[in-house]
Amino acid sequence: MFGAAAQVFEEMMDHVDTNIDVLDAFNEGFRDFGSNPNVVFRFLLESYSKNGKLDMAFLVFMEMAKRRLYISNNLVFRMLNSLMNANCVDNYCEFCRFFRTRGFCVYGIVMEGLLKNRKIGMALIFHEKMILKGIEVDIVACNKILKGLAVNKEIGIASKLFDVILTFGPLPNVVTFSTLINMYCKDGKLDTAFEIYNVMIKRNVIPDLILYSILIDGYFKAGRLDEGEKLLSVALDRGIKLDLVVFSLVMDAYGKVGDLGRVVQVYKRMLEEDLSPNMVSYSILISGLCGNGRMLEACGIFGQIIRRGFEPSLITYSSLIDGFCKMGNLKDGFHLFDDMAEKGHQPDVVVYNVLLHGLCKKGMARSALRFFFNSVSRGLKSNIFIFNSLMDGYCRLKQLRNAVKVYMLMGIYSVKPDIVTYTLLVRGASKLGKLDAALLVFFQMLKRGFPGDAITYCTLMDGFCKHKNPTAGLQIFKLMQTNGVIPDIAVYNVLLNMLLKDSHLEEASKLFSQLVEKGPKPDVITYNTMICGYCSLQRLDEAISLFQQLTSLFGPNSITFTILIDAFCKEGRMDEAMSMFSKMLEKGPEPNVVTYGCLIDGYFKSQDMRTATELHEEMLENQISPNIVSYSILIDGFCKQGLMLEASLAFCCALDRRLLPDVVAYSILIRGYCKVGRLVEAKLLCEQMFMEGVMPDDLLERTLVEYNL
Repeated sequence: MFGAAAQVFEEMMDHVDTNIDVLDAFNEGFRDFGSNPNVVFRFLLESYSKNGKLDMAFLVFMEMAKRRLYISNNLVFRMLNSLMNANCVDNYCEFCRFFRTRGFCVYGIVMEGLLKNRKIGMALIFHEKMILKGIEVDIVACNKILKGLAVNKEIGIASKLFDVILTFGPLPNVVTFSTLINMYCKDGKLDTAFEIYNVMIKRNVIPDLILYSILIDGYFKAGRLDEGEKLLSVALDRGIKLDLVVFSLVMDAYGKVGDLGRVVQVYKRMLEEDLSPNMVSYSILISGLCGNGRMLEACGIFGQIIRRGFEPSLITYSSLIDGFCKMGNLKDGFHLFDDMAEKGHQPDVVVYNVLLHGLCKKGMARSALRFFFNSVSRGLKSNIFIFNSLMDGYCRLKQLRNAVKVYMLMGIYSVKPDIVTYTLLVRGASKLGKLDAALLVFFQMLKRGFPGDAITYCTLMDGFCKHKNPTAGLQIFKLMQTNGVIPDIAVYNVLLNMLLKDSHLEEASKLFSQLVEKGPKPDVITYNTMICGYCSLQRLDEAISLFQQLTSLFGPNSITFTILIDAFCKEGRMDEAMSMFSKMLEKGPEPNVVTYGCLIDGYFKSQDMRTATELHEEMLENQISPNIVSYSILIDGFCKQGLMLEASLAFCCALDRRLLPDVVAYSILIRGYCKVGRLVEAKLLCEQMFMEGVMPDDLLERTLVEYNL
């Protein structure tokens, strides 16, 4: 329709003097010819814009606005875009001034357009000129721009705009500060967030609930718990009514680091603020209580949930079931599982895995497998964690064949093994002494593209070490280095143990010195390994020197003391052994059944029957339960003194405590009877041993042959 007119207009623009008032000429035309101003001005606007005459286009647009002619939103946006593309900052400042008087805010449109086109400098200049020209800018519009930048994670641009707002205006409010502070908290820059917070306080802007929530959340997520709790107290002291969300996130943060005491404190403070717990806060508290074995209290909170008419969440059920299973209370765990299903909750894979793991830890791998098949029929989608739990259960029972059968099942359920799967099989085979099978699994793992981790190599090395093949263990260590797997301190501990058991003391000492100097940093197990090695090679002075080093660092544990006490006892240095024992009693750690066993054995061998028996009584008084080894030491001490009545009573005490005598205990007592000529009792005890399914070792067999039993 306007094609010919547009062509004529373009030719006219090339010949018209720029000083002529075109708009005035058109005004005369409207009067003389009765033309429609809307149509004419729109034609002029589009023609000027199309031909790059933006100054004239802007004049036409403003004239339309003055005449209150209809201007569509589309036309406004097109005009703004043209001005922005041409970087006409002054023009769209005037544009904003004019339209603001008519209740139309153009500031936000301009800023969003400039920022979207990455014209950051222009946007900041525009904001500055708006203020300097006396054009009022609403802080709400500024906050909207900042929030948009926050959503897009444009923290650098937001910071620059914030600085311009602080310098030129408008006056920022709590929302302005909260938006910037939230951005920095989410970016992990808490120090910068608090710098902005301090600026806000200096400007007398009062923090609100949202701002405190942001800062407290930032502190706790960054692990700065003490500072977070201080800020929580400040907020409460200032009369800020914090909500359940804030208290719950604080409880959750303490729960994740295992600080149940603080979780309970915050929970009580929440109640003091007259806030009623919701399912989130209840779940966090129950999870913390269950994780610390405080099941009675957790069940009490669960009862509160039911009484208040809340529907327990899946997380609540999971925490309780996990707590019961960890305590070995599978009955209540499964009762809760059934209750959960009855109330329409669909157990997730985590709940199933907890129950399966609980069964496996109790040695009920067969029941766990049966439960697995039933769960699959109920819709459980199996995963690698479930299969690993089942395999671990069978490996604990030393049923490697069944563990392998579970491994074979994985393919049927389209579950691929991971590094943990292979490590479990390697450990299971190693513990049974089937090192060829362990190596086969290990090389299968490598062949299938799993490089193996430090735990896998450590497991295999430890297996070779325990079955007296340190040479093969060292070869595995070299292979580990060749494959680029970085050994951790656990691997080095096994390596040191292998070297010491193979009497390579010099190499072990060099390696230990290297660890001290270059890392990884030795732990208490490293020191215990070296101390034990020195003791086994009768190098007690070096062992004591290492013990003193350890004491000055992070302190020995009960194993450290027990190793040295045993070494002193074996050398007959009972005064030094008792001195070391006294240190334990005074400063800790507490002695255990092994510590007492070493001392009792030492005193028996030193012919000090009285002290040996007194130590045994002391152990019982301290509620340290003796094991079959403890009784074997006691029986052996009495037998060597010919006190067969006392030895027999000690044997009966072991049976009364439901301790199953092993071949060592039987062998000691049988040989004791034989040596004093009481062959009838020896023969009867031997028959009892066979009835219990205990088979004699080489030493006992020689005794039986010697005495014709």
